[in-house]
Amino acid sequence: MTNSPTERAGAILDDFDSRPGSATSLIRTVLGAYVRDFGGSVAIADFVELMQAVGIPPESTRIAVARLKKKGVLSPRVHDGRGVYEVTEQAESMFARGDPRIFAFRQMSEGDPWRLISFTIPESQRAARHQLRRRLGWIGCGTVSPGLWIAPEYLAREVGDIVDALGLSDFVTTFVSTSVFVPDSMAGAAARWWDLEGLAARHREFLENHEGRLRAVENVSPRDAFVRFVPLLDEWRIIPYIDPGLPAGMLPDDWPGSDSVRLFASARDRYLALSRDWARSVQSRLHT
Repeated sequence: MTNSPTERAGAILDDFDSRPGSATSLIRTVLGAYVRDFGGSVAIADFVELMQAVGIPPESTRIAVARLKKKGVLSPRVHDGRGVYEVTEQAESMFARGDPRIFAFRQMSEGDPWRLISFTIPESQRAARHQLRRRLGWIGCGTVSPGLWIAPEYLAREVGDIVDALGLSDFVTTFVSTSVFVPDSMAGAAARWWDLEGLAARHREFLENHEGRLRAVENVSPRDAFVRFVPLLDEWRIIPYIDPGLPAGMLPDDWPGSDSVRLFASARDRYLALSRDWARSVQSRLHT
């Protein structure tokens, strides 16, 4: 298990360092959506079979598992004489925090409160200051100025987790606000505080990569559901973090986010339960 503040902070958000589609990213996706579903433990041979279904060679799976063990995401144990890996308590907390975001996209309404995050961090803590800004950005906070950030109030707990994990609580003050006044408009402010063009590009790429495939096939087997849904989920799961779910009045008229949210919801409803049936059938060998 990891114990230092830097390591604990890494456990919160370090899966964003994995490129979607990579072995490490796909393995994290399968751990979060499938291995936890059947108790959090899996034999390496069964895990290799799960990952081969989505194109990850056995050796790549074993290497990625070793890396995740080192990071404290997985821990080895012996079950009935067979070696298995289980999701650690620390990683379970990380995955559990992500579930509501990933599987039920959070959306602000007009008039919902904001959380303002103010900090002045000494130069001696430069590395921690960099990590704070990086991680606030990765959970969808906007930059009003270098020392003042803004987020929907429903991100307050995640902000607090990051601040505590980095050991910066003495340097950070947060406020709840129901009114924000800007010199032009909230739409103009949103364009300054968030990279809306970058977020829109993410949504459009997701739609381009998956919309046609989802429409093309009506009925699939449990294994095919797994093969189709895991890459889609792996690409999607980053989007609800970096997109804070701003209200419609703060977004451009051609905002693609609503379409990608609907696409993911349709894929989730069609494939998730069916794909979990197949994953359980693979891991059931652990208990036989």
